[in-house]
Amino acid sequence: MNTPKINSILKDSKHNITLFNNAKIQALEDRIEEKDGKLYVECIIRKKRIILKPEEVVRQLYAHVLIDEFGYEDKLIKFEYSIHFGREKKKADIAVFDPRHTTKIYIIAEIKKPKEIEGKLQLKSYTNATGAPIAVWTNGGTLITYNRKDPNYFEPITKIPLASQTLDEVLKERYTLKSLIINDKLFKDKLTLKKIILNMEDEVLANAGVDVFEEVFKLIFAKLFDELKSRDNKIIIDHHLNKEMPGGDHSDFDKIKSALASLNDDEFRLMEFRNRGGSENELKTKIQKLFDEAKEKWKGVFANDSKIELSASHLAICVSSLHDVKLFNSNLQVIDEAFEYLVNKSSKGEKGQYFTPRHIIDMCVKMLNPKRGETMIDSAAGSCGFPVHTIFKITGKLFTTSHISKEDKNDILKVFGIDFDEKVVRVARTLNLIAGDGETNVLYLNTLDWENWKERTEDVQWSKAYGNGYDRLKKLKAKNNSNEKFNFDLLMANPPFAGDIKERALLSKYELAFTDKGKQKPKVGRDILFIERNLSFLKPGGRMAIVLPQGRFNNTSDKNIREFIADKCRILAVVGLHQNTFKPHTGTKTSVLFVQKWNDDEAAGPLCPKLEDYPIFFAVSEKGGKDNSGEYVYASNGNGNKRLDKYGHQIVDHDLHNHGGALPDGIAEAFVEFAKDQEFSFAPEV
Repeated sequence: MNTPKINSILKDSKHNITLFNNAKIQALEDRIEEKDGKLYVECIIRKKRIILKPEEVVRQLYAHVLIDEFGYEDKLIKFEYSIHFGREKKKADIAVFDPRHTTKIYIIAEIKKPKEIEGKLQLKSYTNATGAPIAVWTNGGTLITYNRKDPNYFEPITKIPLASQTLDEVLKERYTLKSLIINDKLFKDKLTLKKIILNMEDEVLANAGVDVFEEVFKLIFAKLFDELKSRDNKIIIDHHLNKEMPGGDHSDFDKIKSALASLNDDEFRLMEFRNRGGSENELKTKIQKLFDEAKEKWKGVFANDSKIELSASHLAICVSSLHDVKLFNSNLQVIDEAFEYLVNKSSKGEKGQYFTPRHIIDMCVKMLNPKRGETMIDSAAGSCGFPVHTIFKITGKLFTTSHISKEDKNDILKVFGIDFDEKVVRVARTLNLIAGDGETNVLYLNTLDWENWKERTEDVQWSKAYGNGYDRLKKLKAKNNSNEKFNFDLLMANPPFAGDIKERALLSKYELAFTDKGKQKPKVGRDILFIERNLSFLKPGGRMAIVLPQGRFNNTSDKNIREFIADKCRILAVVGLHQNTFKPHTGTKTSVLFVQKWNDDEAAGPLCPKLEDYPIFFAVSEKGGKDNSGEYVYASNGNGNKRLDKYGHQIVDHDLHNHGGALPDGIAEAFVEFAKDQEFSFAPEV
């Protein structure tokens, strides 16, 4: 797409045009004329030449959408429509009159204000003043549509009606998995789940008198189950898309919509997680039933008697906000970002949970190369990114509703996660229950305090939720009567690196808690204990990736830690992460340490013969995927649009790995070549 004029207009602006298809953008570009250093276009509505500014570019493009895609005649559309507030007069960016009652305002669209909160407040005042039942806010990159039910009740809706439709027809039309794919806000409107939750807080959650984490979690849990119930329809859709779009590249949303247009979904199951505009109490009954079914399918996440606590009216708005979000096959980074926000919000000032960015996880997984049949554990699991991505690597499948084969399930049940934060354990269990077809090995335990596991594991309620996974963990013990040592092939973890452990009884169990003279230290960094504890999980020849503060690698005071590691393991690699990796939560500089436990006995595990001198792979990331404020930075194509992978996900711009060929080769690919050259036991076959 060749659009230098539009690109120059939008440069340094907060508006963008990612919502619009290439044909519309190119058509506008071709109509632009330059005179006296300014860019003009003939306005499609006002029928006169106007200067193009960023908001005007968006307005012209959205007017074309109203006319070409929704069928509104240009004579029904007004720009800069005057609205009176007593003696004060303001102007709405776009007003659309009702095709059936041409003197009544039907839609108000606000474009000028790129800050959403300002735009939405202004939009609501305009619709209240005019009585318009439909409100639209967009900055060209995000689009949100509301049904104004009364002055204080704006309910998100999937789309505005066609000119030939009524609003009631839109609310009540058949809605299947095909419809969800076509209307997915994450694709179509370039929204994130976190942004949608923030909007829900603005609308209702902040004053709903409920635990926001719990109630949003319940809704996401129920919605995931609703999508799972349509897994047979998903098989038909995938078959159709593979036929219409051979090669498996589903990154172009417009092509997906076009391909699905010919698919008959008359026999498809109707989605249940949906507000169809009926009774709010009936909707609450329906969503509660769906939630109850999900609890039965995915046990141990919520108590059997747990209920949705939101009022019927608040629930209606939340369901409307979420029902056009497709969670399965979405980038798990989207779910992570949302839950990370919710978990930290509910921690009320306590030490937060900083989930490991997915591109860091993928680098570690690629470098350690987990294989079918191997056992893996994350000892500080958080949302279980390392276990879930290990499952992706082993099975070759992403987060999906697909049926899981017996072979895959056997391998999945060799993957474990442990965390001492009950909230994140429940999030992690949800993702792993889905990946494991109803079973999971994610356990609510304190990794460091293994001697007190017995007290926890003998609790009846704990056993009901976690017993099966714990039984599988016990089979990997090095000694039957001890929880200290295990025989795992791999461990990957990002342990908490803030705070010290001061409990003398706990410290007494760790070699690194003592000085060279045998005196117990009064306190030890939590991450230091995790180094020693993690190595106890590995069999001889087992391999580990662990995220650590950079100081552990170069502080003079930490020399004994480095000597401890070198005595137990071969240091495979050290990868310095970018300063922004864990922003906005912390700017601590971190590195990932990769090691393999020494082993000369082939019967005990993979060989890693002890050497006195050997090469180590060192690398430093210069492109971390986040900006200084901690926001993700996404790779762009040459035309300025965001680059998408074959699943349609935006690609974080980094140098850690090549994202399946979508980015240049990075650190992981360089290490793979190093591993082959060194003939490591786990290196990919040449």
